[in-house]
Amino acid sequence: MSGHHISTDKTLLGVAGALFILTILTVGVHYIHIPEPWSIIVAMGIAIFKATLVAAFFMNLYWDERFNTMLFIASIAFFGLLVGLTLLDTLFRPEVMPAF
Repeated sequence: MSGHHISTDKTLLGVAGALFILTILTVGVHYIHIPEPWSIIVAMGIAIFKATLVAAFFMNLYWDERFNTMLFIASIAFFGLLVGLTLLDTLFRPEVMPAF
């Protein structure tokens, strides 16, 4: 690492504003009643975008070495794989009928 990058106040406040707007968007997605599997996918997409903003600007991955950015992208890909496999398991289960 050749040196540290100091983010400007304008950048940090812009990212904080974007995170605030995305949080409001996440709450809005809950109230517009998107059909069941898509509401989770939209909410997770917004959450991943928010995590990317936090990692890129608050953790300074945007200005860091590209290897660290590659590790972050790989972790997001593995998280997507985990969520995808979980959705494959839960979305296609048969409906359970109560026995009583």
